[in-house]
Amino acid sequence: MNGRERPEPRLVPHDGAERLARDTARRVLEVLESAQDERGEATLLLTGGSMGTRVVEELARQPEVQAVDWSRVNVWWSDERFLPGADSERNGVQAADAWDDSLELDWDRVHPVAGSDEIDTAAAAAEDYREELAAAAEMEGTPGALPRFDVALLSLGPDTHVASLFPGRQDVLRSDRTVFAVADSPKPPPTRVTLSLPAINSADRVWLLVSGTAKAGALAAVRRPGATPVEAPGSAVRGVHETLWLVTEDALPGVPEDPTPN
Repeated sequence: MNGRERPEPRLVPHDGAERLARDTARRVLEVLESAQDERGEATLLLTGGSMGTRVVEELARQPEVQAVDWSRVNVWWSDERFLPGADSERNGVQAADAWDDSLELDWDRVHPVAGSDEIDTAAAAAEDYREELAAAAEMEGTPGALPRFDVALLSLGPDTHVASLFPGRQDVLRSDRTVFAVADSPKPPPTRVTLSLPAINSADRVWLLVSGTAKAGALAAVRRPGATPVEAPGSAVRGVHETLWLVTEDALPGVPEDPTPN
């Protein structure tokens, strides 16, 4: 943004999880279509969690879905559990299970993190993903070590974590690597691979998904003035051009519908 401050997050409440998943899927399609119109391809940074999976499921159900050329969509993940490649607990496996085969991706453009049965250590998997990201950036002519992410979807954990960036840990501030290994996650499984906060914040748009009363405390924490990345990692996510907190009303009691949804 040419040195200017990034826009502050905009809160967009929704009447329930179904509405949140449907409207987010519609927003994703609009961004992907616009990106392809601009430069011929589009890139989506996916998250884990139940709401992230529901958004993936909803994509094929939207009337606008065929406006996107899925063979020209690049897919990456903000974090992954270091488990065997086909393990059902992996974010990539859950997304693949939710994906509708009518949306014909070019699988060479889909970039899962290497599993524990494919590479020796999480540190090696992080290095491999870092190199893959840098190669994609070089191929598309993007300056730096990351390709252009048109939109990053993130789920907010009940402890305010995003990706595998957990509160109370100094590695939330890590900026020396775009991707790094987490050896002792407080949430099982303990070993993970995650994008750094600067890498996530390189996305044009960052959308934080928050659903359910169990997330109300976390949402209040990330919205608190003065919250720090170490205290509440979710408070520090900012897209280059847009940051949306896409929430259900039960996670934010008493807030009316967004009067001007788009």
